[in-house]
Amino acid sequence: MRWSKLDSEACSLARTVSVIGDRWTLLILRDCFLRVRRFEEFQARLGITRPILAGRLRKLVKDFVLAKVPYQERPLRYEYRLTQKGLDLYPIVMSIVHWGDVHMSGKKGRPLLHQHTSCGKTFDPVMICSECGEPLNPRQVHVHRGPGAANVRHLPAELAARPAGRRKKTAAPG
Repeated sequence: MRWSKLDSEACSLARTVSVIGDRWTLLILRDCFLRVRRFEEFQARLGITRPILAGRLRKLVKDFVLAKVPYQERPLRYEYRLTQKGLDLYPIVMSIVHWGDVHMSGKKGRPLLHQHTSCGKTFDPVMICSECGEPLNPRQVHVHRGPGAANVRHLPAELAARPAGRRKKTAAPG
């Protein structure tokens, strides 16, 4: 799989990685969720070179993750605001933050605590089933071929071996 071709893969993870799959982009998104909007602020916070930052911001605008909005006319200056597509990345960013909090924080603990303004409580992000509301555990999730499945190499081995549309019959429990 070529890096430059990820956006055309029939795999949702590969297409997502084509947009957000490098360290600078993820750090820019982190800062966007911390309400950083201006080029100079990103550069100062990240210590990133101007050309790399400009390129990553340009790509995020091209992919409609950020919108470039003027905030000053003379001289013309822009800030970068999350679009709805960008806001929809919040659970991904929070999942990465949570993993870092759990596995990388060290003895001092988490560098940031997140508070839900509706209830006032500090929280940990949780991924739940949209149907029953139960927390998701990877051991309790099975995948099935979807209508956009074009390449069997992205399917689990047991699905890749079966033709599309044919489901394995399972015995009733008990």
